[in-house]
Amino acid sequence: MSVSLQKGQKIDLTKTNPGLKKIMVGLGWDVNKYDGGHDFDLDASAFMLGADGKAPSDAEFIFYGNQTHSSGSVKSMGDNLTGAGDGDDEQILVDLSAVPANIEKIDFTVTIYDAETRGQNFGQVSNAFIRIVDETTGTELIRYDLSEDFSIETAVVAGELYRNNGEWKFNAVGSGFSGGLAALCANFGINAG
Repeated sequence: MSVSLQKGQKIDLTKTNPGLKKIMVGLGWDVNKYDGGHDFDLDASAFMLGADGKAPSDAEFIFYGNQTHSSGSVKSMGDNLTGAGDGDDEQILVDLSAVPANIEKIDFTVTIYDAETRGQNFGQVSNAFIRIVDETTGTELIRYDLSEDFSIETAVVAGELYRNNGEWKFNAVGSGFSGGLAALCANFGINAG
């Protein structure tokens, strides 16, 4: 049975699901009615971070332009340009058993492509969620509905997987950033230039 989390809640993932190795992280959203003349393109990304909260190199930033980590442990399933329809809009596969030892956390983010030029922000997005699914059984394990009222933010850290005493846990982060992808990259030590 899926566990619904509130912002800031942390939950054991592998301890309560022994043998769990492969998960699918699904992110979804709906775009509110909006008449700015541009389509919304939201992008899900994963930042693989060391103990210092920074990515060891730019190769640990997994997104539509770098879909698979060299270890094969994190893989983006590609870019959904519209977010239309029900269910996950974008998915990222994670093989917990293959995550390199120097990676302590994996942060899952959603950004609005070209938000500044298009005059878009997360105030125009609703029903955003992140969920963790056991890839082998298809069972949803965790779901976090981001109920925050973001207004000016153009990037959101939805959730984070992190190591704790040899186990993986999940943290429902739900924190917004202004400055879009560039601000996130700077926060995680990635050279986005």
